[in-house]
Amino acid sequence: MDNFRTPAARGHKRTTVSIDVTVNGVLNFVDGRITDLSEGGARIDGASMPARSRCEIHYGGQVTYAVVMWSEQDRMGVRFPYELTHGPLHNALKAARGASMVQPAQIFHSNRPTGFGRRGLS
Repeated sequence: MDNFRTPAARGHKRTTVSIDVTVNGVLNFVDGRITDLSEGGARIDGASMPARSRCEIHYGGQVTYAVVMWSEQDRMGVRFPYELTHGPLHNALKAARGASMVQPAQIFHSNRPTGFGRRGLS
């Protein structure tokens, strides 16, 4: 048997967000934006740190600890060693999921004329 592993399914649903954060690495603070968030991790654009390094994500007056899983020049993916279950970042995730569940508005649906065309000709 070879050592090839198939990727496991993610344990948490990822949600598209836009959350400005500050990331604290070992030597510096970097501003970034979380663009993809779940209870287990996040993608942070505009910030990059070496893979396997540890960092802190500062948002809403609270710190969330993370480990960098992958890194590119201007973005990185982090995993949270402790699932998001409370706090400002978790609240932002819940709000984003709630907003994505809302159906598009039916604007002016009740004000439409019942006849044909703009003038309501029958």
